[in-house]
Amino acid sequence: MIDDLDENETATLWSKEPNECDIDENETAIRSLPECTDITFKEPPETASLWTTSAFDSLAAGSSNTSVYPEHADRTDSGMIEDAHATIFAVQPSTWVHQDENTTALYTAPDGELRGLVDYRVRVPANENTSHRTIEWSLLEHEVSEIRLKQDGDVLVEQDGEQTPVIDYNLAGAGESNLTLEADIEARLEENITRETVGSSYSEYHTDTVTVSSEIDLRVYNLTASVYHAEYPDGGAGVAIYQSQPWHGYTLTEEGDAAVRGVWRYYTARDTDWDTLVRSTGSGEDAVESEVRPVYVRAFPSEMGPRADPIRDGPSIEEVWGSESSSPNPTFHENVEVDVIDEPYTRSYGLAIQYDDLEREHLEVQGIVHDTNADLVEPENGSSREIRESELSVEILEQNDSTATVRINLRDAETGDPIPLEYPFTADPRTAPIGHATTRGYLTVNEQPLWTNSSGVAVATLREPGSYTIEYHPAPWRTHDPAYLGDRTSLGWHPLATASGWLSLLVQVFWISIPFLVALYAGLKLGSFLEVNEEAYP
Repeated sequence: MIDDLDENETATLWSKEPNECDIDENETAIRSLPECTDITFKEPPETASLWTTSAFDSLAAGSSNTSVYPEHADRTDSGMIEDAHATIFAVQPSTWVHQDENTTALYTAPDGELRGLVDYRVRVPANENTSHRTIEWSLLEHEVSEIRLKQDGDVLVEQDGEQTPVIDYNLAGAGESNLTLEADIEARLEENITRETVGSSYSEYHTDTVTVSSEIDLRVYNLTASVYHAEYPDGGAGVAIYQSQPWHGYTLTEEGDAAVRGVWRYYTARDTDWDTLVRSTGSGEDAVESEVRPVYVRAFPSEMGPRADPIRDGPSIEEVWGSESSSPNPTFHENVEVDVIDEPYTRSYGLAIQYDDLEREHLEVQGIVHDTNADLVEPENGSSREIRESELSVEILEQNDSTATVRINLRDAETGDPIPLEYPFTADPRTAPIGHATTRGYLTVNEQPLWTNSSGVAVATLREPGSYTIEYHPAPWRTHDPAYLGDRTSLGWHPLATASGWLSLLVQVFWISIPFLVALYAGLKLGSFLEVNEEAYP
């Protein structure tokens, strides 16, 4: 156990070890738990970096006639230098991200350290002794003369050579990149030749140089976020955050009591390429189990999408934009058991959130690499957007016995300006999408959609009597500036509401009543014939 980690932290490191659940009753609970399962973290932990830094101090190169290397090292032989290599040990802080069934990528913070092992052995020729001459070989000097770190082929850092270099770097750009560790190795030998027959002696000097390297593909995690704010007429607040790289979570207040959590959870695991070290000499190779192994943080999706915290009275997620990804389950080491999601999930790159108690000055976007927060960038066209009240009105233009034509007006409640919805309305200066394609608002008349023209007017024909609800469904404020709240009004229409309607009704009632009137008249006449005169028949 290293000094920087306590017992609890050390116990969480080895997720790629078999979970045999062989528990020693004398072990503590935290030491026993990893024997049965793998421990995960809510946030990217620091333990991996601390362990790797300390463990690397115990990594030692071989002597001049011994080369030490991991089995995956890319070795080079030269004239007198053999088994030469420069192998990257670790690049940190960083996080391996299990994105989908085909992709596992290393996200690396721009400022960090690369550690490596450079080693080799010098082959000194055997001495020769004949009756005519004697040749004696001796190694004068050998060294790693220079270390270079390259990013995408360009030299980023140059420093004096050493066999266990630690290179501080500041990576340029963002996204996919390649780092190369490169080392120059030199050896100088003396060949002393003595000619016995003439009693003379002289020396020849031989120099051998070789350049060795290894590389790693990564993604520079230079996290930035574009932030847009909106204020509702009632004082409520909204925020839209857009970032192109994976993110851990948002904090919306200084106390951190309102937040949005992303889909990622974390565990730590060793780099199995360093499980075995080989010691190579002129007489052969000897492979041993390594006690020095780098450990990395690894991120995996444990939720289908982002979630707000707290659930009650907390932030409300209004919109999520991103892409659907398959479960990365097939990419896990056989001994790793974590709660990775088995279904497709949303790998989001932007969210819109409504939270009335949002504290703009304390907004944070946390990264998936330990101790990284996004730089918040104000968009060129400003970060604040206005949300206004809308006003919807309707009037009957004309009507007859079968239809009514109505005029619907949609206007800004404060200024009276028309709100056009006609599509495409290319002259609409409000169109300003954030992170995705523009959507448009619309009206409905009893759920039938229609759109206002450039004057904020729509005309509809009503063909059935009854009550009608007219509603404005605005586009979200993420696509328009200024944006509007919705509004609703209603209208009742019936043909009887017109004079011609009443006349038509009276005519219809008259014609319908004629058979009943005839029957009534006939009944009355028949009754008069059958009436008995009591005076005639006392």
